[in-house]
Amino acid sequence: MMAVMKTPLITLYGIPNCDTVKKARAWLTGQGLDHTFHDFKKQGVPAERLPDWLAAVGWQKLVNRQGTTWRKLDPGAQAAVQDDASASQLMQAQPSVIKRPVVEWRQGERTSITVGFDAAQWQEQQAALPDE
Repeated sequence: MMAVMKTPLITLYGIPNCDTVKKARAWLTGQGLDHTFHDFKKQGVPAERLPDWLAAVGWQKLVNRQGTTWRKLDPGAQAAVQDDASASQLMQAQPSVIKRPVVEWRQGERTSITVGFDAAQWQEQQAALPDE
């Protein structure tokens, strides 16, 4: 049985009504993993975290170019997203354009970042979490 953690080692960022975010939250709960949920709609995109996300996975993975929000952007706005700076600006202005969920897995001094929900990948992240 897993002990209850005082400080969650997992922060899940997303939008509560997103189906993928719902699956991800259910998976974490089902695994008995305590986590913090950061709601982009209520709390915004944390500007201080974006550089780490971009460094870890790149803007191409963070910006969901298959999603409705991206498709509704005018072609000029889409074409303007060409690097970390322009992608950051768009993600701050349009949080729904971010592929969800973004998850930070704290492992001691190191933090891993994943984007999207992949149970097999998350199983590996769970195994790397420190025991309390």
